[in-house]
Amino acid sequence: MAKATSTESEGFTAEERAAIKERAKESRRKANGEADLLEKIAEMADADRVMAERIHAIVSEVAPQLEPKTWYGQPAYAKDGKVLVFFQAASKFNTRYATLGFNDVANLDDGTLWPTAFALTGLTAAEEKRIGELVKKAVG
Repeated sequence: MAKATSTESEGFTAEERAAIKERAKESRRKANGEADLLEKIAEMADADRVMAERIHAIVSEVAPQLEPKTWYGQPAYAKDGKVLVFFQAASKFNTRYATLGFNDVANLDDGTLWPTAFALTGLTAAEEKRIGELVKKAVG
């Protein structure tokens, strides 16, 4: 769970409020897809940026049909206008790991229980391969 950065005991943290404002801006302006995504990646802290760049390369390679965009100010990839997979930088909410997540449009079903989000503290060749496999499966 994200650390609260405000003195309020209830409601959204400052980081959560910023993400909500970012999402509102995204929905009001004309999106530039990949350009917006790359701009957000460039703004990230070093460790997050390196992972986001690699994930962008992987998703672009294995699922070029997905539309790059930003979602709550973070890199995301949509299918038929709906976000399928996204990256959330650890620095976004001051967490100890970044997150690679899949929304309900992702075809990851495996019985009655399956993971939809993965913690990332770094990427090795094995994780990169697994991400590629997950994205391929998610696209269906």
